[in-house]
Amino acid sequence: MEAIDRRVTRVVLTGSESTGKSTLAGALALHYGAELVPEFVRGFAEAHGGRIEFSDHGAIARGQMALEDEHLARAGRVVIQDTDLLSTVVYCRHYFGRCPPWIEEAAAARKPDLYLVCQTDAPWVADGVRDRGHLREDMQRLFLSAVTASAAPRVDISGTLEVRLAVAIDAIDRYIEASGG
Repeated sequence: MEAIDRRVTRVVLTGSESTGKSTLAGALALHYGAELVPEFVRGFAEAHGGRIEFSDHGAIARGQMALEDEHLARAGRVVIQDTDLLSTVVYCRHYFGRCPPWIEEAAAARKPDLYLVCQTDAPWVADGVRDRGHLREDMQRLFLSAVTASAAPRVDISGTLEVRLAVAIDAIDRYIEASGG
């Protein structure tokens, strides 16, 4: 699997369900005038009545990569991603006990420049696709473990949206400055 182009600073929001990732991603994209890569699996799950089978993960991973590549082709200095393949790996392992090796390899090759890990202090919002409210802390531990194993830089994000946004902007700006961007 070929690594993606590193001329753009890629920032990925991750964490358990209903931790404010999409809201914060939108605010960050607006702040930076950046491309916002949406979460492919949400639309996929909605189209399939919320049910995802193990065999669906190839299509999900390819769909996520296509969205990323499409937005990266238009990106300026920063691209904000509502999720990435690491999330696919975490959920695939959680639900099915395994993940196709090519997806794990692609996730490693496409590792972002910075992970913003949204914490579980945001209120849980059921929406018909989310189904792990009672396991949110367990899922969060799986995400933290996966991000740590990726060895990508990570900043934990918590608090109100205003606090989250300020912390995220500071983290992104510090990363860009340190990397010479």
